[in-house]
Amino acid sequence: MTSFRDLPSIDALLRAGHDLVGRYGHARTVEALRQAVEAARQALLSGGSIPGVDALLAQAEARLAREAQPSLRPVINATGVIIHTNLGRAPLSAAALAAIQAVAAGYSTLEYDLEAGARGQRDTHIERILREVTGAPAGMVVNNNAAGVLLALSALAAGRQAIISRGQLIEIGGAFRIPDVMRQSGAQMVEVGTTNRTRLEDYANAITPETALIVRAHPSNFRVVGFTESVPLDALTTLAHARGLPVLDDLGSGALLDTGAFGLAHEPTVQESLSAGADLVLFSGDKLLGGPQAGVLVGRADLIERLRRHPLARAIRPDKLALAALAATLEHYRRGEALEQIPVWRMISLSPDAIRARAERWAAAVPGAIVPAESTVGGGSLPGETLPTWAFAPRVAQPNVAADRLRRADPPVIARVADDRLLLDPRTVLPEQDDALISALHTLTAGEG
Repeated sequence: MTSFRDLPSIDALLRAGHDLVGRYGHARTVEALRQAVEAARQALLSGGSIPGVDALLAQAEARLAREAQPSLRPVINATGVIIHTNLGRAPLSAAALAAIQAVAAGYSTLEYDLEAGARGQRDTHIERILREVTGAPAGMVVNNNAAGVLLALSALAAGRQAIISRGQLIEIGGAFRIPDVMRQSGAQMVEVGTTNRTRLEDYANAITPETALIVRAHPSNFRVVGFTESVPLDALTTLAHARGLPVLDDLGSGALLDTGAFGLAHEPTVQESLSAGADLVLFSGDKLLGGPQAGVLVGRADLIERLRRHPLARAIRPDKLALAALAATLEHYRRGEALEQIPVWRMISLSPDAIRARAERWAAAVPGAIVPAESTVGGGSLPGETLPTWAFAPRVAQPNVAADRLRRADPPVIARVADDRLLLDPRTVLPEQDDALISALHTLTAGEG
């Protein structure tokens, strides 16, 4: 009759699995072995048999390997959501990755002027190309767009009034709310108009000697339709400039190309805001721009200089990796190669025929069907807008269970379930990930069999 005494001791298991200590450390290995032995004790109580040393070591090793996996891992995005906030937003171009590698591997000129042989400024690495690409007189970068809004309001409107339409008191993902940011900055928010209708005279009537600026916040993640009215940016800037006030335009999504050219609604571009007279334009680096997480601010040189000198600017400045990746991403726009080189724009501009060809390759390797579907831009951009696509629906009995199994693959595959089908959209799967995806699908459908 077997008993707990027949189970190998932890010391015996450590001697047999000494290589685990070398790979995972003594304390973690001991804990994993104890858990394996405890699981064996529970199995014995249920009438099970005693596992051998090799089986216990295998259980401990599997646990150690799982625990050693970083929680921040690469995944295959087969959802069809191009700028997927939960999956890291914009994937970077090859040039941006190379730029990160170049400055990460050693020292760099982050804040060093080679010609002067003295300390320099990190904004110099990005400002010139920002001016070239956007047409703005000056520019700077912080670590995200929310930080940019906070900095601009803190530097330009603290203790004074900032006018904004009630229809633009937006909230984006992560509970970022414009009213909260205004309060944090020290600016006094002055709401004008109504949720659905704001007129030019509403702004004009709200201006007082205490007014510091007028804010426009683009509602990039929702749309108000029906009985609506808003003030065109050029009319707003004309009013503001006549009263000696600057206009801050928070675009959010950071489009530098016309989304309307790809069958989507037109997203306001940075260049259009500047042409309409906005004094300061703010946008994200990792949305439609297609670069790293960053908040980009462009506009009047005197305003940018005030922002640079504000104490908050140092607390929210970007690191060398973000600057390198952003500069490389902007270079694609300068060269006119954004559609070919920036993954976000490459995905947006993909033709349905090209997408179907990839879906057919998957279908040739794994049983399933090719079905019409819709991709979305995501990332709080172009709400309600979709792009026609072709999705691959592998033949599975339980789509939700299959989706869970794909998330446990290596690398994890993130798909979606719609109309009781498991759907994988080739639009958002990077071409170099096809083999890994097919391998995961092979494992999945083999389990179904």
